[in-house]
Amino acid sequence: MSSTPEIYTQEEPVVKNLTRLESTLKAGPGARLRKRFSPLRLLTYAVIVVFAVVYLFPLLYLLNVSLKTNLDFINDPTSLTKTFQFSNFADAWVKGNFATYFVNTILYTGVSTLLQVTLALLVAYPIARGYVKWGRFFATFFVISLFLPNGLIPQFQLMVALNLYNTQIGYILLTSAVGIGPFLIIGYLKLIPKELDEAAAIDGCGYFQCIFSIIAPLVKPVLVTVAILHAIGVWNDIIGPTIYLTNKNYYPIALGLQTFKGQFSTDWTLLAAGTMIAALPLILLYAFFQRYLIEGAVAGAVK
Repeated sequence: MSSTPEIYTQEEPVVKNLTRLESTLKAGPGARLRKRFSPLRLLTYAVIVVFAVVYLFPLLYLLNVSLKTNLDFINDPTSLTKTFQFSNFADAWVKGNFATYFVNTILYTGVSTLLQVTLALLVAYPIARGYVKWGRFFATFFVISLFLPNGLIPQFQLMVALNLYNTQIGYILLTSAVGIGPFLIIGYLKLIPKELDEAAAIDGCGYFQCIFSIIAPLVKPVLVTVAILHAIGVWNDIIGPTIYLTNKNYYPIALGLQTFKGQFSTDWTLLAAGTMIAALPLILLYAFFQRYLIEGAVAGAVK
């Protein structure tokens, strides 16, 4: 007698699923269709479509302009292109000296991102693990620093005093400053058991070896997130190069776009083509690493 309730209890979820399936089949395809296209779901899709259009329209309009001739753009800026001038991209590359600007931008973005991620990990690890005093204060300080105004004047004076003004090394060091990275990495590290550090120490693993050989692979999503966010900021930065770089041979691609702006007129089609060239690497970067970006940002920030 006592075994019957146990068997029924174990099979109860299966019975419920079978009952739900039977009721769904009896309801017919009309009920399933109404459930699939419920008002709430339709409203959700409508909101998604609206936001997709809002975000994609400027990019598509820019692409449309980049494929026009300059005369077609002047006659009708909003019409769809009929000429498909793909040569605009080659002209923009040559006339805008994009080969030099592109190499400079890759140098600034790559080296600065590598330094920033490394520094952020080295700063976040001892704070998250409690290896330093006042770790909670430092973590709060990094959050507060995100809302402080940018100290352009002290930074400029420091660059001049260190003889780093108008140098590539100075600009790279300036853009490598620790930003939101430690905040995200600290939150993500709290999901990693501290016992791993103790096991690594027992096996003779050193401090830095533990960080780069054990911890870094485990927090790869948040490291990729920090790298992408920082790379986007450096790649699109135009205020920093305008202030700290006066030599045109040191210009990044964002600042090089002003080449197409003349004293009396602007070549809008070549400017649009140059902007597409500048934006394409970031679009591809996000397309390949969006999974890590979302996973790392959500896990690090929520924790």
